[in-house]
Amino acid sequence: MVLATDRFWVVDVEGNGASPPEIVELAMIEVSGLRLSGVTHRWLVRPKQAMSPIASRIHGLSDHDVADAPSIEDIADAVLSLLGDIPIIGHSVRVEVDAISRAIPRWVPRVAVDTLRLAKDLKPGLESYSLEKLGTALDRTAEATELSNGQHHSALFDATLTALVFIDLLSAVSGSRRSNALLDADIFDQRQGSLI
Repeated sequence: MVLATDRFWVVDVEGNGASPPEIVELAMIEVSGLRLSGVTHRWLVRPKQAMSPIASRIHGLSDHDVADAPSIEDIADAVLSLLGDIPIIGHSVRVEVDAISRAIPRWVPRVAVDTLRLAKDLKPGLESYSLEKLGTALDRTAEATELSNGQHHSALFDATLTALVFIDLLSAVSGSRRSNALLDADIFDQRQGSLI
C-alpha cells in the first residue's frame, strides 16, 4: 500500500502535567511536496486543571499565559476542519494522537507518521533519536529557531523542527524505499488496519 498524498500536518502538543494531560498548546505546520508550505497554526489552550510546576518549567507556559486562551472545545471545530483526513506527523506521534483524540473525540486519524521510527529506519546507528539530538545531527535546530521564534518544548518550535527532520529524512530516499519507510513509520498499520 502507498500513501496517496504528499500533504501532511506536522503536529505537536504541550500539556498541563496532569494525568492524563490536558493540551495547553497545539501547533500545526503544513508540509506539501516535501517542503514547508508556510501554513502554520498555533493555539494556546486554557485547561480545566492548573498547570503543574514541572510542566511549566519544561515548556515555559504558566497558568497566567493561558488564562484568557480558548478552551479546547472552543477551537475543536477549527482544528477538525484543518486536520480532516490529512495524515499527521509527529515525533513520538502517539503522544499527539492520544492527546488530541482524548480532547476532541470526534477526530479519528487515518495515518500518523512517527519521525522517531522514521529516523531509526533511515538513519540507523545514531547515538540518540530524541528530537533535540536529531535536529543537531541534521543541522536544522537554528533554522527551526528562526522559523518558529521559539525553543525546544514549545509546540511551534517542536512542530517546526519535526517538519524539517521529516523533510530531510524523506528527501534522502525515493520511490518504493520512501513509501515503505512511511508505511513502517505509521503507527496505524495500513497493511493490517490496526494500531501498532
